[in-house]
Amino acid sequence: MNALDKLNVLLLIASAVLLAMACVRADRVRAWRQGINPSAPDVPDSAFVVARVVLVTMACIGVYAAVQGLGVSDGMSWNDRELTGAVRQAAEDLDGYRFTADDSGTPLYFDDYASLLEGKVTQYSGADAPASGVTATPSDADTDDDAYLTVMADGADASFCTHIERSRSVKDDYTPPGISGGEGALAYRGYRLTVKLRSGEC
Repeated sequence: MNALDKLNVLLLIASAVLLAMACVRADRVRAWRQGINPSAPDVPDSAFVVARVVLVTMACIGVYAAVQGLGVSDGMSWNDRELTGAVRQAAEDLDGYRFTADDSGTPLYFDDYASLLEGKVTQYSGADAPASGVTATPSDADTDDDAYLTVMADGADASFCTHIERSRSVKDDYTPPGISGGEGALAYRGYRLTVKLRSGEC
């Protein structure tokens, strides 16, 4: 439970206390006052009515603020359900993903597997999860052809190991047209990704 959630819970407890105070009977309050200060003037019934209205109003405001705060808190962090669903959809989307790379093997449309995976998980985060806070940490022994990335998110306890394998896809090779409109001199190699997913860190 983060600090914002704790504050919202305290606000709900305070609201419950205010409602309990509003339910105290007038004769009991008069008896308490009489025991503490016998010479104190009697409190009219109208004062108790006003006090109850004020206490109930404050309690309702507190409950409303706490509920709104819990909604904000939920939108600021991930939970296990949100991360699980997003990672599974991202893995399904990337399984069979085709792309081209230059002569050095650098993909043309994304920087690396980590950024590609993080972007896909965020894309499938849903309405309640934040659009940030996802990290895909590569393993030290990763290569362009074989990589293991641990996916985690702020607020979620779950983690997932994503295994990405790259294979050549000759049919996806791309040669852009040259300046004169004919076949160009550059040729970009096509690749395909195979993605496997399991729970836990890699």
